[in-house]
Amino acid sequence: MYSRQILSRLTTSTIRSRCFASTLVLAEQIEGGKLAPVTLNTLTAAAQLKQDIDCVIFGTEKTNETANELKKFTNCNIKKILLAENAGFKGLLSESVTPILLDIQKKNNYTHILGGSSTFAKGVLPRLAALLDVQPISDITAVIDKSQYSRFIYAGNAILKLKSNDPVQIITVRGTAFEAAKQGGGSGEAQIEKVNSTPNNDLSEFVSRQVQQSERPELASARIIFSGGRALKSKENFKLLYDLADLFPGQATVGASRAAVDAGYCANDLQIGQTGKIVAPDLYVAIGISGAIQHIAGMKDSKVIVAINKDADSPIFAIADYGLTGDLFKVLPELTEKLKKK
Repeated sequence: MYSRQILSRLTTSTIRSRCFASTLVLAEQIEGGKLAPVTLNTLTAAAQLKQDIDCVIFGTEKTNETANELKKFTNCNIKKILLAENAGFKGLLSESVTPILLDIQKKNNYTHILGGSSTFAKGVLPRLAALLDVQPISDITAVIDKSQYSRFIYAGNAILKLKSNDPVQIITVRGTAFEAAKQGGGSGEAQIEKVNSTPNNDLSEFVSRQVQQSERPELASARIIFSGGRALKSKENFKLLYDLADLFPGQATVGASRAAVDAGYCANDLQIGQTGKIVAPDLYVAIGISGAIQHIAGMKDSKVIVAINKDADSPIFAIADYGLTGDLFKVLPELTEKLKKK
């Protein structure tokens, strides 16, 4: 009789938890009230959990404009958009955002909280996981079910399948592994709700942010990337890549391997790889890059990979869709001239 009562309570508890299972997505706002592209990839991952989705937006202003943009994604089953707007969120410091996010979680009891693999989410979500005493799950590449996920390990040379039994699963999503969510395609409209968001942060202070201004797109959003390695030999020679990128205005930009960055040929914000940025453009052109596994981990999801290297045995050719063996200092000027004529 006693065991039946326990079983009954367990069954009721399980059913109740399933009925109220829901997902919160940490939607990111960029300058001008725009929605960060990584949020769209995160929405795709969240939708695969097949639960109701709420989103939360933190910002100092124009969060309502970001929410209106988010409302267009009706196929993602977004039920509610929470707005946390306050001047105290300047710089989106994790010390300011996390306590508010914790209050939201305590009120709504989400079973899954997702964010993109961005600087912002990687600063906030591990803090939240520590406060909730759960294990964060980082950089997932696939959703298997509501408790099982895949992610890369060993610099992308192996795929780990993991299962979490935590009551709240805190997850960051590798944006390049999921298609961006599309607008429309569903029914209903998300409700917009403002939350009490007065941060109390005496631990840190936002001072300033220095951003390099460029007419070229960011690495994460560029359709074409011309990426250079140590074989370019100097900072001046990187101009060969910029000349190529300028032939595709608004679409192409320049990246680099860690070896090129360490040699001082370009700024470290151009670094692509395990310790740099993760990209997946339509076209990735690796120029003078040998193909170390740390670099490949950051670009192997590219749709088409082209390798230009004078060493025919370079590992980069093993993953390239197209390869050209030759001296880059002869190939690039000729390629640039031919493209100019197109």
